[in-house]
Amino acid sequence: MLLKGVSAGALLSALSPAAARIRMTGSARIEALIAGMTLAEKAGQLSIYSDPVRAYGAVVNPGVVTQGLTEIKARIARGEMVGLFNGVGVALGRALQKVAVEQSRTGIPLIFAADVIHGCRTIFPIPLGEAASFDLDLAERTARAAALEASALGVHWTFAPMVDVARDERWGRVAEGAGEDPWLGEMFARARVRGFQGTDLRDPTRVLACPKHFAAYGAVQGGMEYNTAEISDTTLWQVHLPPFKAAFGAGALSTMASFNDIAGVPSTANHHLLTEILRDEWGFKGVVVSDYTSEQEVIAHGYAADERDAVVKSLTAGCDISMQSGLYYKHLPELVQSGKVPIAVVDRAVRRVLEVKQALGLFENPYRSLDPARNVSDIRRPETVALAREAGRKSVVLLRNEGNLLPLAKTATIALIGPAISDRADLPGPWAVFPDVASHVTIEEGFRAAMGSHGALHVARGCDYEAPIEGGIASAVAAAMACDVVVLVAGESAGMSGEAQARVDIGIPPAQLALAEAIAATGKPLVVVLRHGRALALTGAVRNAPAILASWFLGSETGHALADLVFGDAAPRGRLPVSFPQSSGQEPFYYNHRSTGRPQTGDEKDYKARYREVTNAPLYPFGHGLTYSAVVYGETMAKGPLVRGGRMIVWATVANTGNRPCHEVAQLYLHARVASVTQPVRVLRGIRHLDLAPGQVVTVSFDVTEADLAYVHQDLRSFADPGLFDVWIAPSAQGGTAATFAMTD
Repeated sequence: MLLKGVSAGALLSALSPAAARIRMTGSARIEALIAGMTLAEKAGQLSIYSDPVRAYGAVVNPGVVTQGLTEIKARIARGEMVGLFNGVGVALGRALQKVAVEQSRTGIPLIFAADVIHGCRTIFPIPLGEAASFDLDLAERTARAAALEASALGVHWTFAPMVDVARDERWGRVAEGAGEDPWLGEMFARARVRGFQGTDLRDPTRVLACPKHFAAYGAVQGGMEYNTAEISDTTLWQVHLPPFKAAFGAGALSTMASFNDIAGVPSTANHHLLTEILRDEWGFKGVVVSDYTSEQEVIAHGYAADERDAVVKSLTAGCDISMQSGLYYKHLPELVQSGKVPIAVVDRAVRRVLEVKQALGLFENPYRSLDPARNVSDIRRPETVALAREAGRKSVVLLRNEGNLLPLAKTATIALIGPAISDRADLPGPWAVFPDVASHVTIEEGFRAAMGSHGALHVARGCDYEAPIEGGIASAVAAAMACDVVVLVAGESAGMSGEAQARVDIGIPPAQLALAEAIAATGKPLVVVLRHGRALALTGAVRNAPAILASWFLGSETGHALADLVFGDAAPRGRLPVSFPQSSGQEPFYYNHRSTGRPQTGDEKDYKARYREVTNAPLYPFGHGLTYSAVVYGETMAKGPLVRGGRMIVWATVANTGNRPCHEVAQLYLHARVASVTQPVRVLRGIRHLDLAPGQVVTVSFDVTEADLAYVHQDLRSFADPGLFDVWIAPSAQGGTAATFAMTD
């Protein structure tokens, strides 16, 4: 509480920063700090920079300016920054924090941020791969484990989760999200925020979450990185905004503005998006940070005339923190003094930043998450490594298994072929900034550990990821001819997915296709293990292989996780969070599309909405995934009508008709027959995980409510209309038999 008759500024001036922190708490402390700060210090609290002194491994961000420790400490002492990102290290982190707390005039602690996307030292499957588990508890646990390791390395804030709904597999950043479905995106957004943040952000083992990229980055045209987004308001509200709202509802106190524009207005300077929707309508109380120099890039967009104009438009729109460009620190003091930016706008942004630091407990404990003991004890714990293996197993999707080729016997003689089989450095996949590469388990190592002395393993690289190697195919064919069965690992390298890795053709690279054709020509039974960060358009021998596993990038325990499944120590249970097209030219391609006036309902070719070369069916649909057993769904039953405000039960039988236990993921889909805005042919509204013994039959049921039937109308209100609806309980977005029910007022 402030002393009677003494202003906050006078109090701050009279006290040392340390004394001010001790004597004041909460909003009083924040208001006192704001009142006593200079314009330059305020601009510093709105500016974050890549860490040039605690970088780990290769620099992941472009254009990082190399600065020495002395210079960085001097800048911190002058109050030039809110914090640093993408650096780790407790000892040096403590030294930097000590400068901020003890040498800067305000004593405001730094915040340390990082791109902890799918693990820190221990790497979990890429988020898209983990979404294939359809397991929300798993996602919460892996985010919790990532937070534990990140905070042990001195991180307070992660620029994750990415919650963009991505419907075009050409976009490289599909790898970072939960796929093409908004409902599944909402569920994973909540789970990951809970995992990162827990229930108390002051817990030094937790990190602040940052759902990104706000908004509609997954809608970039042509799947091209940094491109524009042309979408309707109803699509924005029904598809792209719900996962963000779910993340904020789960407690996320930060978000990152997206690179793209929406209808011509860049997100970073979009007042309607960052203020009217995010703050005024949704009541968001946290901070908005630009993406890497995105506030500067509104100039190249043609939305701002120069740097000063970019600062004015971005800050007044609601972007609180400038990332890396330094434009806020460079221009804000003069812009305030000239009247271009009201001081109230600056103070509001600074207040939000300080409130987030307060929520993290940094004022009470500036050295939280900078504990030297935790720097050792909480890194790669046995349970964390075990979780990585579990997550890897649960993320793999069995796409095809003709003749029950899988699982393989450990006594078999196996040819393991492909450019990734022994490549340890590539195992983490895209956006793994701080991996402990030495501990990663390669595919070859995993197979050898599983097989022991029982069988024989012959290995051959065959080719590089995107180029042939001399003698590569010949050595691979020789290995195949010497063996009973071939396991070919094919797909993308880590550098082919992720940010700035948009692809025109989402197929297997030609060098690997040539290898696959040569192997198939041997006539040996062929198992294809796909390694990828997106859905792929499969062709030739890869597409026709009798057994195909979609394994994504599985992280640290790749070799063990794959071996567990290939040899039957565990059974596949993953489901596709993205649709696999028949051809790259079908993109954007997603299951929950609207119907046209001339839909193709079968193989019709004349005057229907279709391409000449392929049908509109996916190669593998959203939700698809096989087990090592056989599962049969009964008819969907609905006990209607559904009365507005009530609930209705939908059920179906699910039977394991095979001779192996299995894990099945039953999915609930709905469709509105008639609506004032045309609706998707199906939308996912529920999942059930079922463990089934051989011969077991269970009845799985879902409650359907009015909220499940709601959609965004032209006035952007979301509600359900009375009428007829179709409902499926199915193994995928193209399976199941429909029941029909009515909703009445």
